[in-house]
Amino acid sequence: MPSSPKAPAEQIDARLVRRLAGILNDTGLSEIEVEHDGLKIRVARTLTASAPVTLAAPAVAAPPAPAQAAEPVTARPAPAPAAGDAVKSPMVGTVYLQPQPDAPSFVKVGDTVAEGQTLMIVEAMKTMNPIPAPRAGKILEILVLNGQPVEFGEPLAIIG
Repeated sequence: MPSSPKAPAEQIDARLVRRLAGILNDTGLSEIEVEHDGLKIRVARTLTASAPVTLAAPAVAAPPAPAQAAEPVTARPAPAPAAGDAVKSPMVGTVYLQPQPDAPSFVKVGDTVAEGQTLMIVEAMKTMNPIPAPRAGKILEILVLNGQPVEFGEPLAIIG
């Protein structure tokens, strides 16, 4: 019996799919797509928001002190669109708002910037990539936190 050509679904390497899923877990990405020799594989996952986590200190023998509300660790709410142009991340990586941990931030809200001025850096694959201002203007909003992972196309700041 002559062998028929394999259908595209039969050519998929399960190990590759598992490796791609592992990359999603390791990097925190929501999806990844690979294309090779006409075969395209897209692995995606749905990210769900979890309830804020509050850690409690271990109990001690002393009388209980009045309870104080701890600030839960939560994700920042989606910002309302500001009037201005969004500066978007050109890559997946980690954003840093200052050149070194003990240095002041490149810019802060209210600063006037020149076209090409470095606003922040995105570290990708151990390379620090400066994010320049696409035009002159005023920083209306910074949408990310220092050390925050960012995705391709994610808005980083608003210039008015």
